[in-house]
Amino acid sequence: MSAIVQAAQYLPSIREPEKEQSLKEMLTWTGVVLLLYYTLGSIDLFGANSAAVEQALQQLQTFQTLLGAQIGSIITLGIGPIVTSSIVLQMVVGSEIVSWNTNTQEGKEKFQAAQKVLAYGLSIIEAVGYVAAGTFGNISDPAVFALLSGQIALGGILIILMDDLIQKWGFGSGTGLFIAAGVSKAIYIASISALDGTGNFVGLSSSAAGAFPKFVASGGDFTALVPILATLAVFGVVVYLQAMRVEIPLTFGDVRGFGQKWPLKFLYTSVMPVILVSALVTNFQIIGTTLAGQNGCSILGCVSGGQASSGFIAWLQAPTGFIDSALQGTVTMIGTGSITHVLFYLLVYILGSIVFSIFWMKTSGQDADSVADQIQATGMKVPGFRKDKRVIKKVLNRYIPGLTVLSGATIGALASLSNMLNAAGGGTGILLTVMIIYKMYEELAQKHMEELHPAMKNFIE
Repeated sequence: MSAIVQAAQYLPSIREPEKEQSLKEMLTWTGVVLLLYYTLGSIDLFGANSAAVEQALQQLQTFQTLLGAQIGSIITLGIGPIVTSSIVLQMVVGSEIVSWNTNTQEGKEKFQAAQKVLAYGLSIIEAVGYVAAGTFGNISDPAVFALLSGQIALGGILIILMDDLIQKWGFGSGTGLFIAAGVSKAIYIASISALDGTGNFVGLSSSAAGAFPKFVASGGDFTALVPILATLAVFGVVVYLQAMRVEIPLTFGDVRGFGQKWPLKFLYTSVMPVILVSALVTNFQIIGTTLAGQNGCSILGCVSGGQASSGFIAWLQAPTGFIDSALQGTVTMIGTGSITHVLFYLLVYILGSIVFSIFWMKTSGQDADSVADQIQATGMKVPGFRKDKRVIKKVLNRYIPGLTVLSGATIGALASLSNMLNAAGGGTGILLTVMIIYKMYEELAQKHMEELHPAMKNFIE
């Protein structure tokens, strides 16, 4: 066993359940973790400057939405350490800088152990970095500095443990659940909340945070409903694309005349590529704004009033004003908010999602070789050919590489376009939430079917 696997054994973790969990038990654990997540998100950091927290909320709104964070609370880091560690390892292993075969048990153990060690380390590093950068005020007292860093790091570690708990005792993954929970809250606020930005109840007023109260207060100005309409449009497109799939006909070698179709989804690598791209973009923006300060410049760009105004970090922001500029006929070719900015933003998300889609396919057991093993384990084969893994792999290679690229490109394009339309909860956020909830629904349906018909479990797996 490698040194990195041994090191991971000394870190806190959740033990595996001694027996398989029932549907009710899995739902209970998922609900407990979700309640704990919302509770931790309401606990403010002791020692933080409230004015600095408000400024941080404006700067890191995208970070908060995409990574399930609550800036200024115990879970300020959200799933940032988990996702960042995954990005690093996906690139290192996917580019074969480190030759770990994640299709083998040993390779999977190394990958998971390395991700665990790196995530714990990043929780501490990012916590210290936040406080040192003055995100929560200029802290000169070493005791307060250590206290703030410790609270943020503790929250990051608790998120890692809750993610582990969900994976072993609940449904899906904690990363997906926390993103969906954070975005759902943001969608509610952006759509129908009657509170203002400071949390005061203002009712059906133009100062309300929700689009619907603004619509009523404006006397029927439909432009106020654009965020809600964009959200519904993204929801419909994603649900439609989720239903698209390629079905490969297979037969059982020992049973003539009986077979089934093996589905390969159009969105083959699901939601992970755009999570990784969004996290990478957000990390660049955080580093750039931190280096530049409130009103300054760095190698990544300039910041004015805590917001990126020029340079690389400004170009990584969604050009949300482009649609209005196009309608008014004031579109420019160069500069932020220009056609060039739109094309750059689209390319970052599309090409980035393609690259991470390929890496994710290789490291998550979705490559042709791994899928061929799954098909062969069921006893099925390709009609008209002898029962041979090489034949199955050859057929799968006609579809999987193309689906991987198309999946990444499609999900990247959807995320970037919905960001530009300023959908409620953030374009990428609502996209991720729909896909996460859809996937959880499929897992729930499968688990329910297994409990109704236990004999089908081995066949489904």
